Amino acid sequence: MSYSHVELPVSLPPLTALRAFEAVARLGSFNAAAKALFVTQSAVSHQVRHLESWLGRPLFDRSGARPTLLPRGEALARDLGLALGGIEAACARARTGDERRALVIAAIPSVALCWLIPRLSSFRNAHPEIPVRIIYAIHGQGIDFREVDLAFTYAPAPPVLSGARTEPFLPGISVPVCNPAVAAGLSRDVGSAEAMLQAGLLHDTDTSGWAGWLARAGLETGTPLDGPVFEDFNLLRVAALSGQGIALCPAAMIRDDLKHDRLVQLSEQTARDGYGYYLHVGEAADPAMGPARDVFRDWALAMRDADEA
Repeated sequence: MSYSHVELPVSLPPLTALRAFEAVARLGSFNAAAKALFVTQSAVSHQVRHLESWLGRPLFDRSGARPTLLPRGEALARDLGLALGGIEAACARARTGDERRALVIAAIPSVALCWLIPRLSSFRNAHPEIPVRIIYAIHGQGIDFREVDLAFTYAPAPPVLSGARTEPFLPGISVPVCNPAVAAGLSRDVGSAEAMLQAGLLHDTDTSGWAGWLARAGLETGTPLDGPVFEDFNLLRVAALSGQGIALCPAAMIRDDLKHDRLVQLSEQTARDGYGYYLHVGEAADPAMGPARDVFRDWALAMRDADEA
């Protein structure tokens, strides 16, 4: 007896193996996935091999020094991230009994304090039906878009973040500024590099910003730059506002300070021209929050355009 076609029973995929594979794809290594799942690296590797065996095809290219995802593995990881995010959100709602969760927005401190929070009442007044939770996005740390709906970041090029679509939000170009009292005490050529050096420089994270600006202005100091270094833009901004020196600040974040004469721009020469602020709209979080995410995204872009009008 021969058969031209045999219908085989379809079994459920190995869920533990899927979870292990998703963790490897999201975190970038078998070791990181093992730590996140509280198992050994060999256990994660075994689960991934089991999944590949079940699928009947490899998910990783193992020809190099370390395994890399094949295109089919990338597609599976993307779909799993969305599915697992929906499952976790559904379980969270079932556990709390709250059908209306807050829209979670992660923002780096500069955007949170200088742009978002001053304008947030406008969103709340327009959309009182959407509760909002604001958290910090920490530079250098990943954003889990299974728990975060939208995020604001700052980077030298458009970031590629897993589980989110990214679009430009504001330019990150920096300009030299100080408070009016410091500006009044500068020499007649207030925009010159020499005058700024004499007044004292304030640095954001390190001295590279001012080194680049001075080189553009045609002044090579040849010696390390003096002045305090601040590890956060908001600290730098407060130092400039209080008259401690001249700072390179992203013009988009000090728009209101310039408008109300709390800070004075000293030169048209810029720095960090390639940097920008980006808005990320999560696609891996609770699918039910999709409409609220889109409403906030549209509001944020409208507010940005109104500021620039």
